[in-house]
Amino acid sequence: MQAFDYVRARSVDDAVTALRDPSTRCLAGGTNLLDLMKGDIEAPARLVDINRLPLNAVTPTADGGLRIGALVRNSDLANHRYVRERYPLLSRAMLAGASPQLRNMATVGGNLLQRTRCYYFYDTAYAACNKRHPGSGCAARDGYNRIHAIFGASPQCVATNPSDMNVALLALDAIVDVKSARGARVIPFAAFHRLPGTTPERDTNLERDELIVGVTLPPPRFTGVEYLKVRDRASYAFALVSVAAGVRVADGRIDDARIAMGGVAHKPWRAEAAERALIGHRIDPSVIAAASEAAVAGATPLRDNAFKVELARRTVARALQNAGAIA
Repeated sequence: MQAFDYVRARSVDDAVTALRDPSTRCLAGGTNLLDLMKGDIEAPARLVDINRLPLNAVTPTADGGLRIGALVRNSDLANHRYVRERYPLLSRAMLAGASPQLRNMATVGGNLLQRTRCYYFYDTAYAACNKRHPGSGCAARDGYNRIHAIFGASPQCVATNPSDMNVALLALDAIVDVKSARGARVIPFAAFHRLPGTTPERDTNLERDELIVGVTLPPPRFTGVEYLKVRDRASYAFALVSVAAGVRVADGRIDDARIAMGGVAHKPWRAEAAERALIGHRIDPSVIAAASEAAVAGATPLRDNAFKVELARRTVARALQNAGAIA
């Protein structure tokens, strides 16, 4: 780890002013950033501690939605009564992530910015990583790529987004609230994370000088939800495939649906074709089968991760079965 300066922000304005310096990073829980610094993957010249900023509230909005401060700890959000009762999809996803100790430290804003767990990104012995060194190549393409992407990858990068929370927020149509010295703006969650394209070093559309101040959820609308995470072991592990599913049933038919997948792409992946296969139909095994097949259409597996296609199909089917309470 390289030497760095450490300061505490006294206000949100302090923090966004500090971020005008491109060598500055904000420190909240530090559960990902400090690991990256210890591994010499990131080397900010200055850390601005934002833990004392007033961004740790969970507040209902006037329209029946929810406003979540960027500094709310993952454990607190997952166990918040309002979240458990009205947004169980989010609560289940967050409790599936990491370990209790990490959830007690990690923040909502930090989770949004969590970086990939690609082996080659974390191991600096491998020079070829376009996320660390743009233009150097992608060692995972011809290397061991069991955990890597089956959707949305590019010749530049096949890494996946590791977050469970992000998958649920995509399914819930969340909005990310950000602020910089230039002003405030909102980013629809579907537009927050990026596919690798030719710039895999950029994980999100957050600008370098912008601070995440919160996440806003619209009013809950699903009659049934499920979050399923398939991993190599039941304890602390990242998803091979995860699925956040929500359906709304009216008069016996599905009139709204969201299916988001994790562990399969550089960003949380929305299965819009699968959603369309559900709308207007009664929940039954044939409809679920059609939707789960649509969810994996267009997948492009690598040498070691072809199993993810069938795993994703089955996980979508089981999540929809559970969300719709099909026996």
